[in-house]
Amino acid sequence: MFNTPLIAAPMAGGTTTAALALAAQGAGAFAFAAGGYKTAEQLARHIAPLRATGGNFGVNLFVPRTTPLGADAAARLAAYRVELLATAARYGAEVPLAAPPQEDPRVQDYWDEKIALLLADPIPMVSFTFGLAPAEVVSRLHQAGTRVVASVTSAAEAVAAVATGVDALVVQHTNAGGHTAAFLAAGGPSAENTRTGTHLTLPQLLSEVRSAVSVPLVGAGGVSGPAEAKAALAAGATAVAIGTALIRTEESGARPLHKDALADPGYTRTAMTRAFTGKPARALVNGFVRDHTATAPEAYPEVHFLTAPLRAAAAAAQDPRALNLWAGTGWKSAQAVPVAAVVKEFLREL
Repeated sequence: MFNTPLIAAPMAGGTTTAALALAAQGAGAFAFAAGGYKTAEQLARHIAPLRATGGNFGVNLFVPRTTPLGADAAARLAAYRVELLATAARYGAEVPLAAPPQEDPRVQDYWDEKIALLLADPIPMVSFTFGLAPAEVVSRLHQAGTRVVASVTSAAEAVAAVATGVDALVVQHTNAGGHTAAFLAAGGPSAENTRTGTHLTLPQLLSEVRSAVSVPLVGAGGVSGPAEAKAALAAGATAVAIGTALIRTEESGARPLHKDALADPGYTRTAMTRAFTGKPARALVNGFVRDHTATAPEAYPEVHFLTAPLRAAAAAAQDPRALNLWAGTGWKSAQAVPVAAVVKEFLREL
């Protein structure tokens, strides 16, 4: 499946630039482009440089929710909008009166258009997160010559993913920065060892998934250095993915405020929060996380659209207190160096 034990994870929202993916690929890692939040046209431009190399690479897509918000979630979303008004006022931002409707292409993350693009002009690999692509889509991608990968967070999710015909799995641990890939309630970001009641480590999670399925596995989440990578490989992974380790690199498109926060000793912990997007994601704990985590509804991507103007205003004000500072638990090891330096350091040890 992969010609290297190291994968540059896709980080949507601008962090994974074409330059980052190309640099990772050139240094010996497998590069994934981030297709989330992009239109089909934007995705085509994003991956054009990777296509031009003729090398092996992948694209990651978000699987959209297919049903409208339930009445309870919609009510909580409306209440959350009111709660955000005071925070928005501090930055001179407007909170939208409502999120786009379910059928809006933005809510669907331009799913149909991007699948059509990747079927018409195939690439080596496509991965999915936030849910499972229908088996029919997986089959059509296979017919186009594309290998398919699903992101999972538990053995139950792994079994469900393999049933759709995917070729491999990214097994994401709760220590990962940014959004959880979880799509089953029992396989969410707080998956526990049912025998001991303790949280599973990434190697333990990989072992549980390996006992349930036989496809190749990629370990992800909290791989902050070669030691964690080696432990994941020893537990049955064929490769490991790194994300937070690449955020501060020179080729990263993350905001300077985000990069600086990862090196700021004033930030002492991360937490899972729905405050920014309505889907659990791990971030550095700042004022917004403290103020809104307890009340943010489970409503992705509707919350994302409500908070987007507020986050943009905070960024314009150079104030990280209201930014989504995605970070895995090993964020302190992230370095402000070229991507190639990070990749080569990992590969030297692996």
